[in-house]
Amino acid sequence: MNNGLSGLLTFWGRRWDDILELVGQHLAVVALSVVLATVIGVVIGMLVWNRPVPRSLSITAAGIALTIPSLALLSLLTPIFGLGWTPTVFSLVFYSLLPIVRNTVVGLREVSPAIMEAAKGMGLSPLRVLLTVQLPIAWPIILTGIRVAAQLTIGIAAIAAYVAGPGLGQFIFQGLSSLGSLNALNFALTGTLGVVALALVIDALFILVTRVTTSRGLRV
Repeated sequence: MNNGLSGLLTFWGRRWDDILELVGQHLAVVALSVVLATVIGVVIGMLVWNRPVPRSLSITAAGIALTIPSLALLSLLTPIFGLGWTPTVFSLVFYSLLPIVRNTVVGLREVSPAIMEAAKGMGLSPLRVLLTVQLPIAWPIILTGIRVAAQLTIGIAAIAAYVAGPGLGQFIFQGLSSLGSLNALNFALTGTLGVVALALVIDALFILVTRVTTSRGLRV
């Protein structure tokens, strides 16, 4: 065990630059995908939250999307987009939509009708009520959906190395493809531990962002 740990630490010392580069790539592709998914998901939620049929169709479609195996989706996207960042970002956005759309709808629907009526009584248009009253109140719930989406994308981004996607998955796949070689386990462990560490760090950041961006009156 000590030899194994010593070997892993030595591996990290020799490949520290490569590890940092892959961590940066992983963070970049996750951040880009979550931002795109947030814009798309929140807009969809705003459009359908008070329309039963479109609301059900949107949430059902996003739910069905999660049932598609990530490797299968990446394989289907490769002939269209090629290898690398494009199929990776597309697939991560695709899988991120359900928690964001669902939580946006739930958050907007949970705003008290009395509050919205009071806002309308002050002369606000329905759009202004949505943007200036409902969204701020629904924000903690929406942010929870974004937080879940971020956790999903961190894991799926590792699988995207299957199509030459960026990030720590490259180490995982390199380790798996070279089982039996000297550093196979070190590659796989480094990639796996890196993904877990990123998930924990990003989750902690979301907790901090939630506290900072949520008004005191809405904190539970």
